Amino acid sequence: MFRHQGKSRTLKHNLKIATILSFVAGIVNVTGFLAFKQLTTNVTGHFALFIRDVADFEVWKGTVYFLYLFSFLFGSFLSSFLIEKFKENKKLNVFVIPTIIECFIFLSIPIISNTVEIKYPDFIVCSLLLAMGLQNSFVTKISNAIVRTTHLTGLFTDLGIELSQLFFPESHPHREKIKATIKLRIYIICFFFLGGITGGFLYSKLNLRLNTLILGAIILLISLFYDDLRYRLIRTKRKYKQRKKLHTTNKSG
Repeated sequence: MFRHQGKSRTLKHNLKIATILSFVAGIVNVTGFLAFKQLTTNVTGHFALFIRDVADFEVWKGTVYFLYLFSFLFGSFLSSFLIEKFKENKKLNVFVIPTIIECFIFLSIPIISNTVEIKYPDFIVCSLLLAMGLQNSFVTKISNAIVRTTHLTGLFTDLGIELSQLFFPESHPHREKIKATIKLRIYIICFFFLGGITGGFLYSKLNLRLNTLILGAIILLISLFYDDLRYRLIRTKRKYKQRKKLHTTNKSG
């Protein structure tokens, strides 16, 4: 799920990582909005507000929106930088590094909110946007830009285009590929929605507040653990088969 890249990556791998990360993004989106009345998974709205303040010559007021934009950008940059930096290390799954940083952010915010009064909520918003920049960047790289999980605008656009292509089989003969992509888009949208409902329920109904983010961290950590365990089991199984085959060859020789 996290390890397969390039030609070895299948629709099944993309579906797995898309459902997990879009569910987490849905949790973050709702939690951030309920806590701070700010969008914490994308920057489109923040960019519009920043331009509005600049147009009104209230540049200092718009600085906070610039920081939101920069936080998402820096998260994306940091994720890609770390992946490029350590990709030559064959023993290291480079996509684990940005995911661990994301988990650290999700765990740190509840600890801070439970320990002291949050006097600088914009700092927390920036942290969540940085985490989403990290996530969007590494899932884009690992899936070759097929999967995006932190916002839905592009997804609905692509879904609309691909649905329309089904009505023109002569122009778009690769129907199975189109259907597979549509399936992926629908999975992402549904799990983003489900994550949002879950986040809203935990935040408001169970009164977990920012502790809701802990669920996101737990999901990511379990996914990493499962992925690593499955990879080790597959490697062990392959080595066992190779040794058994070699032993059989030597015995027959």
